Amino acid sequence: MTKIFIFFLFLLTLLASSAQKQKQVYIVHFGGSDNGEKALHEIQETHHSYLLSVKDNEEEARASHLYSYKHSINGFSAVLTPDEAARLSELEEVVSVYPSHPEKYSLQTTRSWEFVGLDEVAKQNWNHFNMGQDLLSKARYGQDVIVGLVDNGVWPESKSFSDEGMGPVPKSWKGICQTGVAFNSSLCNKKIIGARYYLKGFEQLYGPLNATEDDRSPRDMDGHGTHTASTVAGRRVPNASAFGGFAEGTASGGAPLARLAIYKACWATPKASKAAGNTCFEADMLAAIDDAIRDGVHVLSISIGTNQPFAFNRDGIAIGALNAVKHNILVACSAGNSGPAPSSLSNLAPWLITVGAGSLDRDFVGPVVLGTGMEIIGKTVTPYNLKKMHPLVYAADVVVPGVHQNETNQCLPGSLTPEKVKGKIVLCMRGSGFKLSKGMEVKRAGGVGLILGNSPANGNEYSYDAHYLPATAVLYDDAIKIHEYIKSTNNPTAIIKQARTVLHTQPAPFMANFTSRGPNALDPYILKPDITAPGLNILAAWSEASSPSKLAFDKRIVKYTIFSGTSMSCPHVAAAAALLKAIHPDWSSAAIRSALMTTAWMKNNKALPITNADGSIATPFSFGSGHFRPTKAADPGLVYDASYEDYLLYLCSHGFSFTNPVFRCPNKPPSALNLNYPSIAIPNLNGTVIVKRTVTNVGGSKSVYFFSAKPPMGVSVKANPSILFFDHIGQKKSFTITVRLGSETTRQGLTKQYVFGWYRWTDGLHLVRSPMAVSFA
Repeated sequence: MTKIFIFFLFLLTLLASSAQKQKQVYIVHFGGSDNGEKALHEIQETHHSYLLSVKDNEEEARASHLYSYKHSINGFSAVLTPDEAARLSELEEVVSVYPSHPEKYSLQTTRSWEFVGLDEVAKQNWNHFNMGQDLLSKARYGQDVIVGLVDNGVWPESKSFSDEGMGPVPKSWKGICQTGVAFNSSLCNKKIIGARYYLKGFEQLYGPLNATEDDRSPRDMDGHGTHTASTVAGRRVPNASAFGGFAEGTASGGAPLARLAIYKACWATPKASKAAGNTCFEADMLAAIDDAIRDGVHVLSISIGTNQPFAFNRDGIAIGALNAVKHNILVACSAGNSGPAPSSLSNLAPWLITVGAGSLDRDFVGPVVLGTGMEIIGKTVTPYNLKKMHPLVYAADVVVPGVHQNETNQCLPGSLTPEKVKGKIVLCMRGSGFKLSKGMEVKRAGGVGLILGNSPANGNEYSYDAHYLPATAVLYDDAIKIHEYIKSTNNPTAIIKQARTVLHTQPAPFMANFTSRGPNALDPYILKPDITAPGLNILAAWSEASSPSKLAFDKRIVKYTIFSGTSMSCPHVAAAAALLKAIHPDWSSAAIRSALMTTAWMKNNKALPITNADGSIATPFSFGSGHFRPTKAADPGLVYDASYEDYLLYLCSHGFSFTNPVFRCPNKPPSALNLNYPSIAIPNLNGTVIVKRTVTNVGGSKSVYFFSAKPPMGVSVKANPSILFFDHIGQKKSFTITVRLGSETTRQGLTKQYVFGWYRWTDGLHLVRSPMAVSFA
């Protein structure tokens, strides 16, 4: 009998343990967007009462609660079992209850501002508009505009965040400077006016933060957050450069007098290399956005994306940003780094401005010369070089026994034979493992240099790395040439020459290979990304707690470094938005997005269409409306405006309901196609589609705009009316665009494929262009 009792006791313990393991963080979303004038403690008490309805006692209910949200959403996050979540979801007032997946989100300058015509000392550049000084002056360099960054903190000691000469903190600011490990309130100043951190979601899964991996404070121990913050609003710092002196010049953010508010919601992934990226928890990000709205930011820059698209009502960034837009906060987000695969985009909601990544007209060239005298162009930001020819070997020929067949050429740790590598240059291929680790393996085995070859999957995009020994990267075709040379002779040799910074390269911009592409996986009627900005090899400030590579063995400390990603392009657009906010404080976030989109450029500095990294012609699924031009966006002529209610109606068209007593979905909500967006996407066209749009005059008080179009192949595009007359600023005019299927001959072979074009309005001074994407049924 005793044994049976013990067995059942064990069984109950096992079942309880299993139920405990099923617990995870859920987001509970009520209708509406906020709680009016209720104080936070009143809201928390309400949320505790909901938790008490599914928990055994009040202590358990309070312990399970993580955050109450007032501004980003009307809801809370808590630790629940699937059964408890299901019971809450059955309540009439609850819109949704969904789990916050731990790996859902992750983190995804200074030639760039001169390249886009904004640098105050810039000469006439590729787009032939030297108006940067005028725009910066009109915007007062972004003074008193507050940009919030949801990221992984900041290194406040950087010169980029000096407040020397800045005026007092704007009176509208309501935020705080939260103290923590190695971060006290004195580190905030008139540049970094606020800083907070959010850990509850992270620690619910991983337990207490490991102090050796990150700091429990707003301090950036990684580099990413410092890089993005300085790209938005870093002060002008002369003689800045990356390790080895590359990209030397004056570092500056786009809005150098804008104020920064830091919201650290991303953390080092436990037991993983920093180079593998940080992790960002939805519950923590929603809390950060909630505080940013309350604190009074004007622009939010969020260089965070998902590994797959999630429905708008289950995407914390989308939900939080919708309510930020309600408070007229523009939210810029990165498009993602999962390109060039189609439909790989993050941040697809139409109230966001989604930013792709392009190149600059700057390069870092490190040539390889073979024993035959053939010179092959390599790219690198490694300052070391070789003074003479050295023997050259292929990694697969010098590996130790037992290396996996598919990895023999990749120079993974411990894979090379020192007796065969000592004193030689090694050709290694990309694939598995970190790129700098490959160089460390060559060095460990006694090698003197590294040639890093692309695999076919890397396309024609170079890898730029600060290696520990002379090194350069080459394209796949060039790696094959080097390999063939090695096989052709008994004594192959090579030399890696000194690398140098090269300006005014052509063509530029081109689309980075990694930038995520459309079409929109959630709603093909919304063309994404919206716009492109520099995101390839961007110089900006860096955390001195990290290294250029972010690898544990790399002990080098830098104040500025070169980094790539749509994480870098996003803050460029956020900075431009800050300048436009300063010039046009009454413009909505949709109007600012429209101004940036309709004035973007689709040609490079050779006056040819923007291309992909492999030289093929890029499309709006790569660059959106084009490469941004802040100087033109300040005076766009017309804008496509949209309100918070417009976005709610848009969500109604997707079947999302609301329990907000102020708003109810109509019985027949308007088509998503007719959301007043500055671009048009029509999937599966089969006949005729009529699209409605409205423009607002923000140009001359009396003006006349004429319509023209370059239709996508196989369709006709007409506007009614085709002439718009305006007699005052702020006047709105509506029109329809009729898109009609052409003859079968003109669209032959194009079934299921997308074709692209554009339409535009012009008064002779302003050119208001909108891209179009159409596919056939």
